[in-house]
Amino acid sequence: MKFTKMQGCGNDYVYVNCFSEKVKDPSSLAVKIADRHYGVGGDGLILIEPSDKADAYMHMFNLDGSEGNMCGNGIRCVAKYIYDHGIIPSDRDEAVIDTKSGLKKIKLYTDNGKMTHATVDMGIAKLTSELPEDITVHGMHLRFIGIDVGNPHAIYFLSDNPELNVSKVSDLDFLLYGHDFETHERFPEKVNSEFIRIISPTEIDFRVWERGSGETLACGTGATASVAAGCMAKKLQPDTEVTVHLIGGDLKIKYESATGRCFMTGPAVEVFSGDFPD
Repeated sequence: MKFTKMQGCGNDYVYVNCFSEKVKDPSSLAVKIADRHYGVGGDGLILIEPSDKADAYMHMFNLDGSEGNMCGNGIRCVAKYIYDHGIIPSDRDEAVIDTKSGLKKIKLYTDNGKMTHATVDMGIAKLTSELPEDITVHGMHLRFIGIDVGNPHAIYFLSDNPELNVSKVSDLDFLLYGHDFETHERFPEKVNSEFIRIISPTEIDFRVWERGSGETLACGTGATASVAAGCMAKKLQPDTEVTVHLIGGDLKIKYESATGRCFMTGPAVEVFSGDFPD
């Protein structure tokens, strides 16, 4: 089976072109191929499949084999793949990718026949909690803002949560309590948890614990949800791009106050291709 390793801000997945390949058991394959010691290595597996509604369908699986709904960094890489590998014509500057969370429109930025960056219409951010809501995790009394942008997210601003006892997101002890946030009973389907330090109304530091994968270097839907939460809580400036500093790089997120719609801009990189025994 042929595969391609791609990454967006260090959020790396193994991609399989299912226009030409067939995958019988993607959940099991995700666990094997994403293993960083015995497989290719990555945060999960993404299948690029034909769609009768869009240019392609993004079918994603987390590191533990569970199926995901949407991946902001992954969808930019899918757009790059279908452009760079000729699945869509080279004169296109937009693409539409179907996901479990619906159709996503993507603006393509290219250089010398290759896509380098993309802007994804992430849709309308939906508030799923009080603004904010109290919660107790690992014995800590905290406050979060719940946002859904295709995946469920719980955003914790450091300034609202003194019991985290950190001034920088890098000081959080995820090995001790990351799993407790993911599997908290408040979130029966598990949740992605983002921890945010506000630098200015247009700049934040970001760290994430993703459901099904643990800590990752970046999360596009998480960055989007965090900016949306910050704008709703009047901590960040809407209607302009907010720079999100992730461990793996920077994303630009714009939240439209009139509509609640969010736009994410960031890079996509093809790392290498190969064959994996199926």
